[in-house]
Amino acid sequence: MTAGFDAALATSLFAVLGVWVVTVLVPGPNFLATVHAAHTQSRRAGVVVALGVAVGTAVWATANLAGLGLLFRSAGWLYQGVKIAGAAYLIFVGIRTITTARQQPAAAHRQAEARGLGEAFRLGLLTDLANPKAAAFFTSLFAVAVPPDAPMWFDASVIALVVAIAGGWYALVACAVASGPGAALFGRARTALTYLAGTVFVGFGLKLVADR
Repeated sequence: MTAGFDAALATSLFAVLGVWVVTVLVPGPNFLATVHAAHTQSRRAGVVVALGVAVGTAVWATANLAGLGLLFRSAGWLYQGVKIAGAAYLIFVGIRTITTARQQPAAAHRQAEARGLGEAFRLGLLTDLANPKAAAFFTSLFAVAVPPDAPMWFDASVIALVVAIAGGWYALVACAVASGPGAALFGRARTALTYLAGTVFVGFGLKLVADR
């Protein structure tokens, strides 16, 4: 392997990671799912949601390196089916979240805790997988930044790093929300935050359905 080739791979890797860091830092459904779980259940639940998001990221990234994005482009019906299923899930989660905002804090907290860590993981995983546009995003990013002749170890490194960045960021968010000043801040704004999270989930689901 030549030095020039090493430099090209390094440039590609930094390009992928730079775009991905910016993408992850922008608040969206994954962020709100993590914050809501960490605040209404526990820090552990928030971290488990982050783990679910990381697994979802691994699925999208791996599938797109294997050609899923191209399959979605050639089989529009498959993309539409995944999009509708994802939209329905997000709308369901949003409505349920808004419903909890109407409850007393103690009752809402007991109901959230009763769902357990398994549901927290599913929330993170399915929230991430509910957006098939991630397939288009990874396809475009990898097409531009990942050399077509890149070795397998490079592809594996890209997947590992994007997963680590996503999981690490949302786990950090969960810890910040569930302890110290973050817990006090979100505690004062619990009802507003819950309504906001539910509304964003529903809005994002409706946007998925409306987009062509």
